[in-house]
Amino acid sequence: MISILIPFHNEEGNLKQLLQEIHSALSTKEYEVILVDDGSTDNSKDIVEDLQKHVYENKKTLKLISYYRRRGKGHALSRAIEKAQGDVVIFMDGDLQDDPLDIHLFLEKIHAGHDVVNGWRKNRSDTGVMKTISKIGNNLLWRGLLGSKLHDVNCGFKAFKRDILKTLALYGDNFRFLPIFAEHEGFLVGEVGVKNRSRISGNSKYSPIKALYGMLDTLTTYFIFRFAEKPLHFFGPIGGSVFGLGFLMAAYMSYERLFFGVLLYRRPALQLAVLFIIIGLQIILTGIVAELIVYLHHKQKDTS
Repeated sequence: MISILIPFHNEEGNLKQLLQEIHSALSTKEYEVILVDDGSTDNSKDIVEDLQKHVYENKKTLKLISYYRRRGKGHALSRAIEKAQGDVVIFMDGDLQDDPLDIHLFLEKIHAGHDVVNGWRKNRSDTGVMKTISKIGNNLLWRGLLGSKLHDVNCGFKAFKRDILKTLALYGDNFRFLPIFAEHEGFLVGEVGVKNRSRISGNSKYSPIKALYGMLDTLTTYFIFRFAEKPLHFFGPIGGSVFGLGFLMAAYMSYERLFFGVLLYRRPALQLAVLFIIIGLQIILTGIVAELIVYLHHKQKDTS
């Protein structure tokens, strides 16, 4: 059983053809398609409901989840995962840029023993700007900072064994990092080259602001990997450095006051030193509180 999860927003010109291609690619297999309407304002929802009535009479094959307002792709995927019944769960985009004929490549990898398979758009059909942003993200952030071996983390075409998804925390927009989370947990993660087709209808949902958010999400993921179990190792050096700078400044000005009679009320640096000391202590205390939260969390798990 295969579950195809497709979140979409305003894709009325693509959904019917996409579903036809999926049916052609999986006509010999048992499958379900779960579409999540993420607050579309066009006729996308009506098109899917019409297909349910006249083409997919068995609604177990084509399911629709609708939101009245936009909730985000991560939330849509999370809801679809809850409804999925398949042993293999595949993420796809609804813009027809993913080719359903490539689904068999993911299934071959899964059947060969991989737990997660990530798509790799070797020949992208996007603009030069988008390709540049993608290369920066893949090489500098995801492969450099997170240490992933994957070539195209941001590809929306992914496959998972359903049991593996239960162990991965999906929240916010971290869906693109699920293969990296799986790598981190020790699961066998592979990748396959997939076709990346040009959009034929509708507008791209990608924007420079999303690229910025992606970078912030990468930093969040790095923090989780490195410091989730030892947050004081992150906050301690930062807070200690700020506190130490303030302390040295205050010590130097105290030395000048005691031995050279320099009046401190004429020294704005005194207020700056005190500020550094206070901020440094606050950062260190934040780390200590985070350590206590981690400790209590593990203690609660051990006793439950």
